[in-house]
Amino acid sequence: MAREGGQVSGEWVNWAGDQACRPAQIAKPRNRDELAETIAAAAGAGQKVRVAGSGHSFTETALTEGTMIYAGALSGVLDADRDSGLVRVGGGTVLAELNEELARLGLGMENLGDIDSQTISGAISTGTHGTGARLRNISAQVEAMELVLADGSVRHLSAATDPELLRAARVGIGALGAISALVLRCVPAFNLLRLDAPHPREEVLDTFQERADAHDHFELFTFPYSDLALVLERNRTDEPARPRGRAAAFLNDVVLENWALGALSRTGRAMPRTIPSLARLAGRLASGSCTVDRSDRVFVNERRVRFTEMEYGVPREHGPEAARRVIEWVRRNEYPVFFPIEMRVAAGDDALLSPSHERDTAYIAVHQYRGMEWRPYFEAVEEIMDSYGGRPHWGKRHFQTAVTLAPRYPAWEEFQRARDTLDPGRTFSNEYTDRVLGP
Repeated sequence: MAREGGQVSGEWVNWAGDQACRPAQIAKPRNRDELAETIAAAAGAGQKVRVAGSGHSFTETALTEGTMIYAGALSGVLDADRDSGLVRVGGGTVLAELNEELARLGLGMENLGDIDSQTISGAISTGTHGTGARLRNISAQVEAMELVLADGSVRHLSAATDPELLRAARVGIGALGAISALVLRCVPAFNLLRLDAPHPREEVLDTFQERADAHDHFELFTFPYSDLALVLERNRTDEPARPRGRAAAFLNDVVLENWALGALSRTGRAMPRTIPSLARLAGRLASGSCTVDRSDRVFVNERRVRFTEMEYGVPREHGPEAARRVIEWVRRNEYPVFFPIEMRVAAGDDALLSPSHERDTAYIAVHQYRGMEWRPYFEAVEEIMDSYGGRPHWGKRHFQTAVTLAPRYPAWEEFQRARDTLDPGRTFSNEYTDRVLGP
């Protein structure tokens, strides 16, 4: 990449390596004033602007031929009130760094996903969630937000001053402005007891609702060609941390979950007919474990094997049936997919474009190994999810348009009004937002 001042030119590629663009410039502002100047200059020149986080979205959400902004310098804890748990952080803060800073303050996030390389702005903007029947997605923990608009002005949103605009911006897909800072509602630091154990898949799906309600955080992984499911149960505990030793963590997180998975995936890609037997082997290798550690360390898993992903949220009561239909489609069509299906749950929330808007949700995620055909599989999964009024994760692959999405969101028009208010000139747009939100 060529560098000139604070600008960078060259190709941008996402984490999965399957989305790329060549922006006219990649700007790296050092503070909010430079961010505002960069945006105003780009808009004045007629360029579109997109803010890229860590590139962990599988969609085209960050792509642009105009100005791409990397806000990594706008990071860290800016202010914190331990008594209230309100913490102001820079919009470009990576979750892994945020978790460490919060821990030093004796605080934590009440819920997180299993990836911590995202920026906090990217995570909330795409509706990223963890799992927990009584817990909402990450964006629900946002109490206030600071947006830089196309003219370089700064808009401060809070529940007290702009409740509707904040509800729109919490899951804004980057289409409303650049998040320079936000205020998070955190909780006192806590430990989690994590228990992983394999069970017969049909037994788990039969008791899915009861299991989800019985645990603070519940999820399962299952290979379509295996009859087993690996169940992950995480619950708050007063027990002191007893993390796995370095050797045990390396064996499980790196060797089994990454090296072995990568080796089996490469074998399946080269010899698709072996995938069913490889999947059954992988299901048997999914062994049980038990650990107690700081919450964020228990939430997060290391991901070294590259893949692409689709995830849909459906009404929670339909989750097991929808998952069974996906598995049945894979087996009936003998489709070569080795990666597991993941299921999680989340409580309904009030962000206007949250996939969990006003309904308790079962999330079903499907994956395909890098370099393998994925489109027929994902199209079939989407057709199944459509039958339940499924809503896609905004940062993961889907084929929906504004026309097909609008009926699924009761507050769709409210979001459009917020967009007209905050970005009437559509500076913060690209082909993806045009497709899913409309021009």
